[in-house]
This record gives sequence, structure tokens and C-alpha cells, in this order.
Amino acid sequence: MLNMMREQSNPVAQSNKSLPYDVVALVLQGGGALGAYQAGVYEGLHEAGIRPNWLAGISIGALNAAIIAGSPEAERVARLREFWETICAFSIEWPAGEGLANALPFAFDIRSIRNALAATRALVQGQPGFFRPRFPSPLWSPFSGDAATSFYDTAPLQQTLERLVDFDRLNSGEVRVSVGAVNVRTGNLTYFDTAERRLGPKHFMASGALPPGFPSVEIEGEHYWDGGVVSNTPLSRVLSGEPCDTLTFQIDLWSAKGRVPYDMMEVSSRQKDIQYSSRTRNVTDQALRMQTMRQALQRTIEKLPESAMRDPEMCAIAEMARQRAYNIVHLIYQTKSHEGHSRDYEFGLSAMRAHWQSGLDDIRRTLADPNRLDPPDPELGIVTHDVHRRD
Repeated sequence: MLNMMREQSNPVAQSNKSLPYDVVALVLQGGGALGAYQAGVYEGLHEAGIRPNWLAGISIGALNAAIIAGSPEAERVARLREFWETICAFSIEWPAGEGLANALPFAFDIRSIRNALAATRALVQGQPGFFRPRFPSPLWSPFSGDAATSFYDTAPLQQTLERLVDFDRLNSGEVRVSVGAVNVRTGNLTYFDTAERRLGPKHFMASGALPPGFPSVEIEGEHYWDGGVVSNTPLSRVLSGEPCDTLTFQIDLWSAKGRVPYDMMEVSSRQKDIQYSSRTRNVTDQALRMQTMRQALQRTIEKLPESAMRDPEMCAIAEMARQRAYNIVHLIYQTKSHEGHSRDYEFGLSAMRAHWQSGLDDIRRTLADPNRLDPPDPELGIVTHDVHRRD
């Protein structure tokens, strides 16, 4: 009954059947604990009947993509929730934030205390089903390899992925999945793509192997780190695909825009924003320039005699210039006032649930205007909707 009421109240329910696009892509940036925001966005898309057929992710975005693509359609939201409830739980209870706040002689935001405790707990204890600290520390390790090059062991994450993700389903072709990682030896960004190969747990772990916390992941003789070391936004992978009409939901966890820091904590926080936002706007601007070039080519081709179009090279150019429509719906997580520089590793349950709800609220507000899903004007060929709660 609740699901029926939810569908009736949503003005775009079941809209995926009539969306005029060949590809509906969900593009997920990296950002650690902030990735619960993406899970909330996906829940909102799911309840609206929108089913992405291409998932592209980096780091935590790659892990979210694995859960979505590797789960039966009816179980995707529940599996996402189980994943986040697992990795944000903790084995040892620390003093409650409320108790500490009441003991302080001055006013303090309880949420800030909770988040700080969650971040400290993650650093000291690790997170169940995700990572655990190494002993001895790599700084004192007598061994080589992973034990000497990372502070945490990510074997628990592999077990979690193997438990929650059906990799046969993920590789079935029902949904295309692309995840980015950087080759440690060459420094080049590589995409592991189900359109090109079969993906397993290690491909997703490689995409999230952020040094020096996590070890590199060896795949076919090469070692890989988190793709965010090079580029934290896989939007270019989707926009550079085969020419087709594409609706993209770009879900970022870091905002390129922000205020000038006023203390050292804000310097660290702002540095992360700038480093990991990865210039999504630059990618969309480049796509607009490519559209302008295609339109110029089309106008030129129309002036050529019909005999010229029988030339194979001209046929190839005409295919490159073929009109395609891009609609990019861009959501960016908006940092809360009580969150600090450690927000990407504040794996507390309360913070996770708040991030999830923010994503759900944002996408519901976005989809409340069904015109946002309309194809762009043919004269332009591309439209970007920047959606923020501050609007």
C-alpha cells in the first residue's frame, strides 16, 4: 500500500518507459562516506520508475554501481541499504555524542561530535565489511607488498561484495557498467567496462583503492589505485561513447564552488573539494563544443554534391557529425555546516542516513519538474541542469 501511495504521489512515476533516450546513465563520483548521498538519489530514481542502463563510477561510486547492477531490480534499494548499513556499523561502541555534548561547558553541535567520533573510529578500528587497520603499521612493517604500502586491509570489502553482488547478473549485459582506476605503473586512467570484459570484485576494489590508506589491487599483472587519483568524475566515459541520445544523471559528492577558508581545518576541507570535484563543468563545456562542431560539419556536408557522399571517408565524417541529444542532470552534495574535513571518512550510521536522505530529497525535488527530462532544443543539442538545494 505504501509503495502504491508513493507511486501515485510522484508525477514522473514509471517515466522510464517513455523517456526519449537510447541511454539513461547514472554517473557516480568518488567521495567515501558521502557516497550514501548517491544511494539516496538512486532510491528516488527507482521509485520514479527510472532505470539507468549505463552505470559509471569511481571509488565509492563504483561500489554503489556494483550493488545496483549486481542485484535483481526489485532488490536494488534494499541491497544498497544493506551495504551502507554494513560498512557504517561498528563493532565497539564509543561514548555517545549526546553525553559528551552535555558534559561540555559551552554549546556545541551534537552532530559535529557524532561525526568526529565516527571519523576517529574509522581511523582507529576500521569499518566492518570494509577495511581493518594493519598491525604492525606499514611504517614499522618488516614485510613488503601490501603490508608495507597501505594502512588498511580491504579483504573485508571483497567478502562484502561477494555476498551482496551477483556478478553473473552484473556481467549479463542488462546494464552496462564502467569503473575507473589508475594504473600505478603508467599513471594512466583505465576503465574496466562490462562492454569489453567480465568484471569481478577486484575491478571495483581497484577503483576504490585510495592510497596510502588502501593497497593497490593487482589485475592481470598490473597494479591499480583509486581512479580519483587522476579523475574523480567518469562523465567523459559516458559522453564519449557511441553516438546516441543520452540522459545522464551526474551525482557529485564534492563542490568545485566554495568560500575562502578561514582556518586550517577549512583549508583541508576546501582542498578536498577542489581536488576531487574534477571539473565536471569542464567536461560538459567540452561536450557543448563538440556539439557545435558537429552542427558545423552537418551544415558543410549539406553543401556537398551527392556524388561526394559516396566516398567512404565522407560517410565516416557524416556519421561523426550525426545529431545527438544530451541532457545532463547534475546534482552536487551540499556540505552541511557541522561537517568538517573528515566528512569523507565519517562512516557513522547517523551521518550515513542523513546523506542518504539528502540525496533522496534532492532527486525528488529535481523530478518534480518533469521538463528537466525533456530532450534539448535541436539547435543546441545539449542541456545541463545544475540542481542544488541552495537554489
